[in-house]
Amino acid sequence: MHRLGRLADQVTMMTTLPEAAHAEAHVVPAAGAGYKPLQGKRALVTGGSRGVGESCCLRLAEFGCDVAINYARTADRAEGVKARCEALGVKAVTVQADVSTDADCKRLVAETVAALGGLDILVNNAGFTKYIDFANLDEVQESDWHELMSANVYGQFNVGRAALPYLGQSGEGSIVNLGSQSGIGNSASSIPYGVTKAACHGLTRMMSRAFAPHVRVNCVAPGFINTEWQMVGTAQSTDLSALKFERDSADHKAKLEQVAAGTLLAKACGPEDVADAVMSFIVFNRFVTGEILSVTGGTK
Repeated sequence: MHRLGRLADQVTMMTTLPEAAHAEAHVVPAAGAGYKPLQGKRALVTGGSRGVGESCCLRLAEFGCDVAINYARTADRAEGVKARCEALGVKAVTVQADVSTDADCKRLVAETVAALGGLDILVNNAGFTKYIDFANLDEVQESDWHELMSANVYGQFNVGRAALPYLGQSGEGSIVNLGSQSGIGNSASSIPYGVTKAACHGLTRMMSRAFAPHVRVNCVAPGFINTEWQMVGTAQSTDLSALKFERDSADHKAKLEQVAAGTLLAKACGPEDVADAVMSFIVFNRFVTGEILSVTGGTK
């Protein structure tokens, strides 16, 4: 029989299985105003006061999850996110901590557990970059490597390690690390940043093994995201990629058009798009661990 004919027969058999064969399949309820798949769960989002972290906090709250919003310096922004989460009917707290230091990571988890009564979900979002043109190798200082590794890699491990005893208690703990396309390709805001994100991807795979079987560890790796990071360059570099863009300015709109033209979906990624990818690991992909999910809109 022709291969297409055999495939058609297989499809027919699959679609005419007895109802009993479908009974054991996991059915995901349709999302809606009353859809609360994380009701009773508790989450910690590092760097939760803005950008992707803020979007993750709000999405978790929408799904019924109590949230601890970590921030390093922007207390007012964190309080704003807290108020929006509480308006969605969940408990929300803010916790100041610098994830680049192990002592703060331990305190962050301890204060979160004390405030929420436990911990089921960790979103390792906190991190930062320095804008240094690839050609300016002499501008890369030893301190740059230390600072970026401390925040972007050590912080993810240290918070995860501190959270592990609590995440494992329910048997369904979930960690999502924030990686980047900068750790996959050869383009980044600086060489140290790209290297730290590549390390984040490797760390995710190592953590997934070390934290198994009761805690899943995955990673999302977005490319360009339309956040403040992309609009606010620094004085450290005169490279054009580090220009400061005012939101809704002609330069900002031109940048978004340029980015959109390079994706198959013809749009620029927003923080809410990344948050949705994070939620896919937490809520739906419960038999997935150690994976890196690219969030790019399809690169051309």
